[in-house]
Amino acid sequence: MDNETSSPQTSPKPEPPAGRGSTALREAPTPERTPPRPPAAAAVALVTDAGTTRIADAVVAKIAGLAARDIPGVFSMGTGMARRMGQLKSIIPGGGESTSASQGVSVQVGEKEAAIDLDIVTWYGQSIVDISDAVRRNVVGQVEGMTGLKVVEVNIQVDDIQVESEQPAAPPRVQ
Repeated sequence: MDNETSSPQTSPKPEPPAGRGSTALREAPTPERTPPRPPAAAAVALVTDAGTTRIADAVVAKIAGLAARDIPGVFSMGTGMARRMGQLKSIIPGGGESTSASQGVSVQVGEKEAAIDLDIVTWYGQSIVDISDAVRRNVVGQVEGMTGLKVVEVNIQVDDIQVESEQPAAPPRVQ
């Protein structure tokens, strides 16, 4: 009888048996461990006394893309294949206007912060360091000013340089 009374005291078993330890991982996360995520379509929610404003990730990407393109020395944006697809879309009426602004831009947006990755092509002969610094300053200023997010990083990948002679030549005139 002494074993019966000591057994519950030494090993209370509110947990599942050893073979089922993974069930603890299926429990719903507590708010302290995992903050609630906003809906996928609207990554940023600015809550004020007057109401809530939601800003989609695509909007942040478009702001960053337009800000990067404003800098002299940025020829285009995106990797080689993305640039080619953008050129094809631009030929089709109404095909590429909305997506071209965010081409070459990837964003990760949290509740109050954003990280931005840019793929750019610069002109030959210009300082890549100076262009990158100018792009970074302009993107941070525009995104923070327009959205209220704190931009924690702007990573820039220079994928190519444009040489003036590489531009397609005008077709010869036939007389």
